Amino acid sequence: MKKELWKIGLRYFILILVALPGFGYIYWLLSPITTYPVGFLLNLIYSNVQMSPGLILIGKVALIEIIGACLAGSAYYFLLILNLTVPNIAYKKRIAMLGFSFGLFLIINILRIFILSIMFVSDSAIFDITHKLFWYLGSTLFIILIWFLEVKIFKIKEIPFFSDLKRLYFQSLFKKKKSVIKRKK
Repeated sequence: MKKELWKIGLRYFILILVALPGFGYIYWLLSPITTYPVGFLLNLIYSNVQMSPGLILIGKVALIEIIGACLAGSAYYFLLILNLTVPNIAYKKRIAMLGFSFGLFLIINILRIFILSIMFVSDSAIFDITHKLFWYLGSTLFIILIWFLEVKIFKIKEIPFFSDLKRLYFQSLFKKKKSVIKRKK
């Protein structure tokens, strides 16, 4: 039981350590690995694309600023939560799961920003509504789909949070007290 409590505690401790300093370092990391691929893709369509982390300038026509919300740091954290709150997963498999979910979300996010950038530069009439739909629905749907895909690919049988709570309950004094009471009757 002590080993199992240690494993549960370590997984949740990692989640707290990641969240405590805030997401500034996550955005610092995500900014270049999101901005430069988007700029590269835009350079295939437009000439004179200049980039720096968080900014893409297309000629003298458009300045695209990729702010923290565009980088979706909280979505990555939610994927981390889903991945770390599932018990009984070997370390190598868990690292593969995290790499898969983060990598897939990064690719989806780069493509999302690329498409929105094209719409912005071309002054599309549906840019605003598309941007809002991606913002309010897109990220949530992408995370749900990535998680379900991850469950299928990695054959995850446990439920985030619930499986840990269930395991802790069955090994707790609450469960033991009930069984003692039933035996006395």
